[in-house]
Amino acid sequence: MATITKTIRMHNPAHPGEVLRELYLKPLGVTITQAADALGVTRKHVSALVNRRASVTPDMAVRLAAVFATEPELWMSMQAQHDLWTVSRQARPKVRPLVRDTALVCH
Repeated sequence: MATITKTIRMHNPAHPGEVLRELYLKPLGVTITQAADALGVTRKHVSALVNRRASVTPDMAVRLAAVFATEPELWMSMQAQHDLWTVSRQARPKVRPLVRDTALVCH
């Protein structure tokens, strides 16, 4: 018997850069420059991330996890949730379904 799961989606999930700024940098008193040095990236890159102009890549997720004692999956999940929410607010792409009955799709 197939199990049906329902996904509850967050309304407007935070960009991972906001989380980085509000939950890590500010409480720790870490500057953009200090974070960039610790992460081994440019100040410009960290600034773009915390100001929502850049996304968390797998490489950055590994760096953030190492520097802030988290897991890379945390950062990638936040980015994916934010990206999916953003795309869901845009016009639906014109597609032609190949499968009509979702019960036939293997999960």
